[in-house]
Amino acid sequence: MVDFLKIADLSWPVLKPVFRGHVAVYRATGGRIGRRIPGTPPMLLLDHVGAKSGAKRTSPLVYMPVGEDFVIVAAKGGYPGNPDWLYNLRAHPDVDAQIGARRVQVHARELDAEERSQLWPAAAEYNSQWRRYQRRTDRTIPLVVLEPQSG
Repeated sequence: MVDFLKIADLSWPVLKPVFRGHVAVYRATGGRIGRRIPGTPPMLLLDHVGAKSGAKRTSPLVYMPVGEDFVIVAAKGGYPGNPDWLYNLRAHPDVDAQIGARRVQVHARELDAEERSQLWPAAAEYNSQWRRYQRRTDRTIPLVVLEPQSG
């Protein structure tokens, strides 16, 4: 059996430009291409600001809808450390997300331990990769809810 996670571990230098291309195609097509990749849940584009640099960043992320909100998972493929975007959201929680053609201003809120324990089973069921990533790491993978802001 091919371990795609081990292949991805070795592929990070190649993946960065692939992600940039994914973002460009997603934006150019209003999410018609790139929002759904066969075999995966839908993806959004998260526009955020670097915690230290202040530079604008965009991350394509799988999300789980929960009511009007969107839950994203700071899995980073089960790596020992959190993804950079999590630190950026902690520093600057008011960001923009693009879901398909729709752009939404959202407030990012990291779930506390109790909220996470209640939502994690649904997240792991929704996307079995998140469950695999949790098994690969000793850290508790954070969950972040993106709450749409009115106005």
